[in-house]
Amino acid sequence: MRFEVLGPLSVLDCANGAGRSLLPSASKKRILLASLLSRVNEVVSTESLIAEIWGDQPPAKARGALHVYMAQLRNGLFENVGGDRQATIITDGPGYLLRLEGAGFDQHEFESLMGRARSLQDRGQLADAADTVRRALDLWRGPALAGLTDGTMLGVFATCLDEEYVAALELRLEIDLLLGRHRSVIAELIRLVHDYPLRETFYRQLMLAFYRSERQADALNCFVQLRTRLREELGVEPCRPIQQLHQAVLSADPALDRHMADVAAS
Repeated sequence: MRFEVLGPLSVLDCANGAGRSLLPSASKKRILLASLLSRVNEVVSTESLIAEIWGDQPPAKARGALHVYMAQLRNGLFENVGGDRQATIITDGPGYLLRLEGAGFDQHEFESLMGRARSLQDRGQLADAADTVRRALDLWRGPALAGLTDGTMLGVFATCLDEEYVAALELRLEIDLLLGRHRSVIAELIRLVHDYPLRETFYRQLMLAFYRSERQADALNCFVQLRTRLREELGVEPCRPIQQLHQAVLSADPALDRHMADVAAS
């Protein structure tokens, strides 16, 4: 069995490589399952589940309905599923708990790969680190829990997951720049500053990629674009590292190429 939240919710029976979908058809049961996955191995209170499913207007017999949904979810997911890599839903005190047991979970796989990538980066194994981050990013199939994030619990959970995705992009691009891949990342960074217009890291990376590609004017224009946007929308200046990078680009500071030279020499 495999659960996936890095994109639309997915549940697969992977016994014998079949990949049969076990995703509940009813939206309330999908919300219930996603809520349990957002707190894997932790008790999710009955009150929290009711609020996530019905918001601030639950029916009079919400607890009874929740109990029925939970029974149906258990039967649909865990009955007649092949193999021994199954999860279990446990009634525990004030709520319910989902234990993965041997089931796969893409969020945990993503986090494990990102931890390995950062460890490889710390050891100077940059090419392996970049490849590992790419493997982590390949697990994503779209926005986290797409279509199920109207409730508070899942909205916050999805926001946190999407933040981890963007942080992984930042790390992979940072490593690519250290490896001298500045020309190959420019197009991607142009798209990213459009998609994340207030994410200053992408502007810094794009400025550096432009500069190292002998496009000093474009690097300076990138800074002007960021500064104008921040002033108009938030009334603030770019963060100190970007202001320092701007000054370094203006003066053609040799330090901007030093890290790249160090990697090439190692």
